[in-house]
Amino acid sequence: MATTVIKNNPITKPKLQVDSTGKQKRIGIMGGTFNPPHIWHLMAADQVLNQLGLDKILFIPDANPPHVDHKQAIDANDRVEMVRRAISNHHHFELGLMEINRGGVSYTYDTIRALTIAHPENRYYLIIGGDMVNYLPKWYKIEQLVQMVQLVGVCRKGYEQKSNYPIIWINMPTSDISSTWIRDTLKHQGSVRYFVPDAVLEYIKEKGLYQDESHK
Repeated sequence: MATTVIKNNPITKPKLQVDSTGKQKRIGIMGGTFNPPHIWHLMAADQVLNQLGLDKILFIPDANPPHVDHKQAIDANDRVEMVRRAISNHHHFELGLMEINRGGVSYTYDTIRALTIAHPENRYYLIIGGDMVNYLPKWYKIEQLVQMVQLVGVCRKGYEQKSNYPIIWINMPTSDISSTWIRDTLKHQGSVRYFVPDAVLEYIKEKGLYQDESHK
């Protein structure tokens, strides 16, 4: 069982292994539907960035998720704008539109392959929540994918830190915050303040998102 665990010690600034040519970048990939983006996405990305000493985190909203239990997402333009607003105050977070621009079903393998072809000098780290680890055997071309990218698992409440795939585990306080919970709460006129960034909540209210069954 190939698993590396980073203990939940106080966070310190890591010593980066700098590429002697100055060309290689260590880039984290945070993909997903972001329907909507919330604080766990941001906290997880920041912990990966700092604990692994990465150069940046690329947030990549998908066009159409290949989930078995497919959940209908709101319009891609709204999801992109929410991600843009969510990450606007972090200098090492960037928005990637490759899956939106490509359209169709968004397979992680296709995205990572395109990135590695375009920038073979870079090293990529794919961030996944602990709740998604059990689904890895069902991912499209998973065996090829793990040869191209380093998997990084982030602990989620109620899920074990184990996998048959090579994963670096990032420990952080666990949470069961989810986009599904946020959508359901908004549908019932509940408060999600502080669970999503203020700029995202303002956009949700401005557009009247997640107010009917189609967005559940």
